[in-house]
Amino acid sequence: MDNTVSSTTDRRKPGRISRSAVDQALAGYLFVLPAFVSLVVFLLGPIVYSFYISFFHFSFLDPQNASFAGFDNYLHLFVDPVFLQALGNTFIYTIGVVPIQTAVALLLAVIVNRIRGKTFFRIAYYLPTVTSTVAVAVMFIFIFNPNGLLNSFLSLFGIQGPNYFNDPTLALPAVMSVAIWSSVGQFMIFYLAGLQDISDEVYEAAAIDGASGFRLLWSITMPLLRRTTFLVVVMGMIGAFQVFDTVYVISNGNGGPIGSTMTVVLDLFNKAFKDMQMGYASAMAFVLFAIILIFTLLQNWLLGRED
Repeated sequence: MDNTVSSTTDRRKPGRISRSAVDQALAGYLFVLPAFVSLVVFLLGPIVYSFYISFFHFSFLDPQNASFAGFDNYLHLFVDPVFLQALGNTFIYTIGVVPIQTAVALLLAVIVNRIRGKTFFRIAYYLPTVTSTVAVAVMFIFIFNPNGLLNSFLSLFGIQGPNYFNDPTLALPAVMSVAIWSSVGQFMIFYLAGLQDISDEVYEAAAIDGASGFRLLWSITMPLLRRTTFLVVVMGMIGAFQVFDTVYVISNGNGGPIGSTMTVVLDLFNKAFKDMQMGYASAMAFVLFAIILIFTLLQNWLLGRED
């Protein structure tokens, strides 16, 4: 009798895990396993391998003759004129695109939030975001063509429009306009979601104190949308630093004219898959990662901190 009571007591000890709990945990791990394997094989594994070969003179066409390069690939980046031009273009592109698309997205969100038919405008402004970037680039090639829609419109006022994508001074701004048009709708949706979380009582109290118009936007709306702005700026900055498909289509992959639309990722692509310098391209990728990380931390310090 005493042995039976003792065994029953042992089975009910709080520290002992039941068989059903083990089965449930095992089932959970089995459900997660395919996603985990995919993450390791298709994401983490290639990242680690790419970091490894960034220290080698390496080509997939001749992997047996790979030679250790140390930090040569990284050091050569800072004397490579093509990379330095691409880095400068990417900075100009980012500085030009991110503030404009952020400001336009906020302005559109404030307007759409106050008018009827919000659903229609959400869909209308969001459509360019889900449209293929290749299709968008081809459409803007037609618009900015010397005989395209924009110059045809300007000719009505006696203005002779330039050849935008073949002009070194206008090609990059034209590409920037494509990016702004195609991405502003996504960020407008983020701002709309943030605006709908702001209570009307806040605006009513500010109105009683005499605030209106731009004062409400500057003193009430923008401070309360600080976290949304941080998200929009960081996402926009990361997307701008990684711009590739638009400039590839518009410049036929050569970053022309005379390198005016060459970006870091386009240069990386050319080095990796045209010149087959996989180690050098990998070093370029991790330098770009470091730049994006630094700017993200900077944005977090400027916009993400609490007052």
